[in-house]
Amino acid sequence: MVFSSLLFLFRFLPLVLLVYFLAPGRVRNFILFIFSLIFYAWGEPYYVVLILLSTVIDYTAGRLVDKFLSQENRKKAKWAVAGSVIMNLGLLGFFKYGDFLINIVNAVTPLDIGLMELALPIGISFYTFQTMSYTIDVYRGEAKVQKNFIAFGAYVAMFPQLIAGPIVRYQTIAEELNARKENLNDFSKGILKFIVGLGKKVLIANQVGMVFSEIAAMQTDYLSTASAWLGVAAFTLQIYFDFSGYSDMAIGLGLMLGFHFPENFNYPYESKSITEFWRRWHISLGTWFREYVYIPLGGNKKGTGRQILNLAVVWLLTGLWHGASWNFVIWGLYYGILLVLEKSLLGKCRIKLPGFVKRLYTLFFVMVGWALFSIPDMADGTGYLKTMFGLSGNGLADRYAGYIVSSNWAVFLIALAGSTSLMAKLCGQKLFPENTARRDVAASVFSLGVLAVSVAFLVNAAYNPFLYFRF
Repeated sequence: MVFSSLLFLFRFLPLVLLVYFLAPGRVRNFILFIFSLIFYAWGEPYYVVLILLSTVIDYTAGRLVDKFLSQENRKKAKWAVAGSVIMNLGLLGFFKYGDFLINIVNAVTPLDIGLMELALPIGISFYTFQTMSYTIDVYRGEAKVQKNFIAFGAYVAMFPQLIAGPIVRYQTIAEELNARKENLNDFSKGILKFIVGLGKKVLIANQVGMVFSEIAAMQTDYLSTASAWLGVAAFTLQIYFDFSGYSDMAIGLGLMLGFHFPENFNYPYESKSITEFWRRWHISLGTWFREYVYIPLGGNKKGTGRQILNLAVVWLLTGLWHGASWNFVIWGLYYGILLVLEKSLLGKCRIKLPGFVKRLYTLFFVMVGWALFSIPDMADGTGYLKTMFGLSGNGLADRYAGYIVSSNWAVFLIALAGSTSLMAKLCGQKLFPENTARRDVAASVFSLGVLAVSVAFLVNAAYNPFLYFRF
């Protein structure tokens, strides 16, 4: 079940909200936990056992860490943390990377091990990272242990951000898990945030996504360089509106239920450097890797050589986190190399460039990165990249490229404007500079319009994927 479906919008969500707000506060975590498991079971009935196992592992590990720390036995506490990390990474590795590793073994040895071909549990990359961070934070003293299993289960399985984030550290919502105060103001803000996210997903991501799917399905010999770049541009917009839209919906649902999740995107395509881009894109993932991998490895405090190694490790893991495929590994290393170059050789040169040139430089490399990311098959991906740079394909431009532009210019224009802060600045500073009743009425009318059009699109939707659904 995805948020951008009629089933979720008109059946599941209204039922959850009705039961949740009719119930007394002391049982709302239980209701949230149960409905979250139902939500998860809708797509993966057997893998509910897996998320419950992960919950039990880290609930127990957290209690043990707290117990050993109270006894001033840090050695045993470390072993409890290590157990949590090993078991979580073991589950993630088995289900997500098992066949990938078998293929590698088969390729470098005379063995012919059969593939397991297991379906990837929905959201496993997100909830394993969350539960691991909880145990680590308890050990560090950055979070208090949660002694209520239902409250902890509600945190792990929470359906608003279960399958696609943002990755919410336990300490961020610890107080709200124990005692939150839902209110009408947050609820109304949550509705608006959710509808904006729904519009991003249905009205923009799905539309530009169809353009990319059509182009990517063609053999590269028949594509021109212009068509290939238009395809990457479509994917660049699709993945932003798809993922940021889903994050907005998650944050909006959290507000409705009394939780305040962190923002996950901050207009990344306005960035003036690759470093800035990754501070604005999937913020919760970048924060997780910085806090739990980069800094523990030594960060930038142990010399240039060690910093380069640390960056390489982080970006190799970032690429693998996104998928068990060589294109994701290469994509991660690609960004690792770019960041090392940017921090060393390119740093001083880039500082002297005008702002618009920095933005073009960043967007160029980001789009090349999305070309690597979007096509899992390495042969197809290599062919596509060659076409982008005029090394193969059907010339520099063709009629098909003109057809794409003439047929989709409106959605491209809306998507380009929406991917920057231009619209927010226009509405916030020009049309509605003050928080007045007029602004509230305009926001309500706008959101109702977006909701109505989104539902109309969903009624006959034949194309409604979610790119991060199984990451």
